[in-house]
Amino acid sequence: MSKDVGKKIKELRSVKKLTLKDLSERTNLSTGFLSQLERGLTTIAVDSLENISKALEVDLSYFFVLPQNNNSDVIRSYEQTVSQIKADKFIYFHLSNDLENKRMLPRMVTILPSSEDENIEEFQHEGEEFIYVLEGILTLYVNHQRYDLYHGDSMHLDSNLVHNWCNHTNKITKILVVSAPNPFRKDK
Repeated sequence: MSKDVGKKIKELRSVKKLTLKDLSERTNLSTGFLSQLERGLTTIAVDSLENISKALEVDLSYFFVLPQNNNSDVIRSYEQTVSQIKADKFIYFHLSNDLENKRMLPRMVTILPSSEDENIEEFQHEGEEFIYVLEGILTLYVNHQRYDLYHGDSMHLDSNLVHNWCNHTNKITKILVVSAPNPFRKDK
């Protein structure tokens, strides 16, 4: 993945006619680090990549690729790729290939820490969701009620109820979410 990210950074930088020094000044990252990153010789933290995306005027999700539609039903752990980043706090990984032909949408979500003071807006949509906490503590709001779920806890809910989740701790939280219907399905 590092090589793909580095290649995209180099391509964008070239298109915008920026030197490594220009990008370094805009991001506060050293030219040496940026050079190694572009060549796929090092990895980058999400917050530093976010600085680069702002400097290059693209959304952070630009650097991540959706899983390829291949013939295998198996996705190895090393093949999982980021499918979406929302509000710089939620990182989504699709856990299935060929989503256009599946009824359920399985995803792993990494939720970065947020403040208790942050306003959590509940929303609703068609379908149902199954949520299982893989790591950390998940704060889940369902129908204006708060639930704290711990490693190994789960909840199966009707998505028509207003709901949302967040992480009010200082460590990351990882959850498995299986939802239906699958919005990527061709014949929804």
